[in-house]
Amino acid sequence: MGMNSSSVKEDFVLVGFSDQPNLEKILFVVVLVSYLLTLMGNTVIILISSTDSKLRTPMYFFLTHLSLVDICFTTSIVPQLLWNLRGPAKTITALGCAVQLYVSLALGSTECILLAVMAFDRYAAVCKPLHYAAVMNPRLCQALAGVAWLSGVGNTLTQSTVTLWLPRCGHQWLHHFFCEVPSMIKLACVDIHANEVQLFIASLVLLLLPLALILMSYGHIVKAIIRIKSVQAWRKALGTCGSHLMVVSLFYGTITAVYIQPNSSYAHTYGKFISLFYTVVTPALNPLIYTLRNKDVKGALGRLFHRARDLGL
Repeated sequence: MGMNSSSVKEDFVLVGFSDQPNLEKILFVVVLVSYLLTLMGNTVIILISSTDSKLRTPMYFFLTHLSLVDICFTTSIVPQLLWNLRGPAKTITALGCAVQLYVSLALGSTECILLAVMAFDRYAAVCKPLHYAAVMNPRLCQALAGVAWLSGVGNTLTQSTVTLWLPRCGHQWLHHFFCEVPSMIKLACVDIHANEVQLFIASLVLLLLPLALILMSYGHIVKAIIRIKSVQAWRKALGTCGSHLMVVSLFYGTITAVYIQPNSSYAHTYGKFISLFYTVVTPALNPLIYTLRNKDVKGALGRLFHRARDLGL
């Protein structure tokens, strides 16, 4: 099967929220504010994690990668979304759609694996505290981060390429606000059962498998916490894991609804709003969750502001 010549040349129409013009005005403000928070919050986390010697630990190494993923992920989607929400034009070029599809899927997949890696790091910190430095050595941390990024690239090269090669017979109206695999394959004018099976298998590997590893890690963490007699140690363990667990809940709780059951009535009715949550809202909340619940980050922020003030910035 090859691409139709028409599907290569013609622009796509991102229907998005165009059937609710009043909602579009509200969403424009919400998305813009969320995007600015994402850029500022995640940039600050990358900055303090890279410059503060007290934050040069595996946890903040992975958090830096997560922040970078979130910045790039939202940037691949939000500027086009804001343009479409603001004006009457709801189109995106075929090339722009392809780039958005490849980049957003790669980064979303990378985040799935990265959150599982971060759960393993928390498991090592709580359950193997005496061996933590040896277990989470720099070489292993770099390898795990590399696996996360390569998994994302591998998934998008497979899923996005197969999706774009589906013949669409002139169908260019995408009932979504960005180019995403579950909605893109619905434009095909051929039987897409095999593509839906492939998407489901990929979702099992990149969504449910990491989620299972996360749950296993936290199962061991809960057992370790129960054995702790010290209240202070309890609080430290919960503080160490609470932020990550909250981020995992927000991200996986929404993205699984779209990718595991893309044809369900729930996903069909609320799919755009669910996608809006994990593409726009969650990346904006992540820095707030990690900073508000983390004394180390608060301390690093204080030291960063003091240095900036001393330099007269």
